[in-house]
Formats: sequence, structure tokens, C-alpha cells
Amino acid sequence: MRIAIIDMGTNTFHLLIAEINGDSFEVLYKTNVPVKLGEGRINDNIIIPEAFERGIECLKNFSKTILNYQAEKIKATATSAVRSAANGKDFVHSVKEQTEIEIDILSGDEEASLIYKGVKLSGAIEDLSLIMDIGGGSVEFILCDTENLIWKKSYNIGAARLMQKFFKSDPISDEDKNNILNYIQHELTDLFEICKQHQPKTLIGSAGAFETFAELVSSSKKSVIDLDTLQSYRFDFDEYITLSIKLINSTHQQRSKMPGIIPLRVDLIVIATLITNYVLGRLKINQLKLSTYDLKMGILATEL
Repeated sequence: MRIAIIDMGTNTFHLLIAEINGDSFEVLYKTNVPVKLGEGRINDNIIIPEAFERGIECLKNFSKTILNYQAEKIKATATSAVRSAANGKDFVHSVKEQTEIEIDILSGDEEASLIYKGVKLSGAIEDLSLIMDIGGGSVEFILCDTENLIWKKSYNIGAARLMQKFFKSDPISDEDKNNILNYIQHELTDLFEICKQHQPKTLIGSAGAFETFAELVSSSKKSVIDLDTLQSYRFDFDEYITLSIKLINSTHQQRSKMPGIIPLRVDLIVIATLITNYVLGRLKINQLKLSTYDLKMGILATEL
């Protein structure tokens, strides 16, 4: 069976087309487009007209690609920006009208479950771990071991939300940093309580910003990693910390020149770094991994 999977994130829309044979699969095509659906007024829970149109245009193009690949099944999901927007259902309706694509708006809980399935499929879970998926609108945390999902929760502290709310300086000021960290600390109280009980050994970052971290660490060592063929990657912890300090202290222009940062992530990566460092420090975790498998691979896993 040939399946097309669309993941409509707050910043990026993803399309993955795969051929499934029994319990194995082959990825035939994948792409992502920086739609920036949460641009401008995500904290007002509104998709602004320009972002609305960009989303529709992107899905029209995805629809043509899906037709070319003759996919027999389409699974399209939307996450934080659509589920929290007052006009999110209007967007879903417009997409159906103009492209015939039916969108399933995932709850935060459903999103976390699918991220877990994707990361599990990658083979990245080797011990008691905390999975973190930093999206534009929300951040999902999943406490798990190699066999079980122990606990999961989605929080509305995505990088685009925090950037629009707090990131007003260049390079980021101590005041902006402290405002972000105080906000995260307040929001993640129950995460820290559950982790105190279980004490996860490893933080696994699901795709997105963590792929950027991996590319930046690699380019600093003059080596190249192929994220298209890689399922997971273990960071040297000291190398990650050195990189994170550099990212936080750099200006927008300095980051934009770093090989490995796509334009969409030049500022968002600062927020992602602050969240990651805070969680690592608070939970005293010094093992960090990347899973390139994320939500869309979790959707694929449910079809195997």
C-alpha cells in the first residue's frame, strides 16, 4: 500500500510518501515547507490571512505530488496552531473544499502518543528516557523505556509562541532569557514532579531543532551527517553545551551565517536551546540523543 502522510505543524508542513509492505516500508518522497502558520498572532489563537493562504497553497501543491505518486491513502494531521486557533476549523474546511484533503486535528495527547511511536520506530530508546518534541506551538514530553510509554503531556510553550511573547532583543538579553525560563519553570511543574520519581537517564529530541543541533555540531567538526539516512544520533554532551552557549550568545546575523541553520530556525533555535538546556539542567541529564523519526513516522508506524 502506498500512503501519503501530511503533518501540518505550526512552522512547517511536512509531506511523506511511503510504500508499505507488511511490517516494512520504503520512503519514496519527503519534503517540508516553512508555511509559518503561527506567524504574527499565535498567542491570540488566530491564523492570520496571509498564513491561512500560504497553508492552502502548500496543500494544493502537496495534493498534486500525492496524485503523481498515486498514493492510495492520505493521512493528514494538524497540531497546535490549528487546534488552538479560533479559525482553525475554518482552515480545515477550506482545505477540504479546495484540495479534498481531510485533516484530523490532533489533541496534544494524541500528538504525544504518535511522537512516541515514531521515536520508538527509530530505535533511539535504549533506556529510561524523556522524549522532547519542540514544535512551534507546543512542546510534547514523553517519559518512556524500551517497552512502555509511562507518561506524556503536551504544553503550549512552543518556540513560536515563546518567541512572539518574549524574544525582543538581539542577541537575546538576560531579561528576555529570564522571562522565558521563569515561564517554562512555571508551566512544567508536573513534568519535573514525574521525572523526580522516575529519573530518566537520556533526553531524546525528536527531529526539528535537534536535527539543526546535530548539523551544527557536525559542521563544527568539519564532518557531514546525512539526516535523510540517519535514524538516531548520540551527541557528545560537551560539544552540545559548547554549541548551545554559542547559539544563545549570538546575534541573528551571526546565526544566519552558521552552516546547518535553515532560515526558518535562525531565531527559533535560540528558544529551543533555552528549553533544552533548562530541562537538561533541572533533571540532571547528561545524555542527549536525536531521533530523526517524529510525528509523521509515528503515523506511519500505526499503519505497519
